[in-house]
Amino acid sequence: MSDAMIGYQSKYSIHDGAEPGVLFEIGEVTEITPGEESTDRVDVTHMQSPDRRREFVAGLIDPGEASFTINWIPGNPTDVFLRELRTSGETRQHQIEFPNGVTVSFNAVLLSFSKAIPIDDRMTATITVAPSGAETWTEAA
Repeated sequence: MSDAMIGYQSKYSIHDGAEPGVLFEIGEVTEITPGEESTDRVDVTHMQSPDRRREFVAGLIDPGEASFTINWIPGNPTDVFLRELRTSGETRQHQIEFPNGVTVSFNAVLLSFSKAIPIDDRMTATITVAPSGAETWTEAA
């Protein structure tokens, strides 16, 4: 039997910027893309590299970009919070909580707040963030 899970009940939160340890839970999240880490490849080839082959070592890890999509409701607490955060330019702690209670936290700055206003469907917004530094994973409580 598989242990696969669906994303239902996942949460995205961002530090509120005021109280230590207090996170603001983003409302009406419909999709979370945690981002794709990639490791640089450093060329260390030299004049005596065996068999005329290039040699590489692992470089620094780039955390990439993460994003989440919400049902956008102009003027609601999530909209106000995100607009204020975008204006501030602050780097804050972000946290994703998965349905099984495992969390991943990382520091990030908000890069974009892209809104869509279709004529006959729900309004949405996609928020893109740039993580900085390492992630911190915690196990389910």
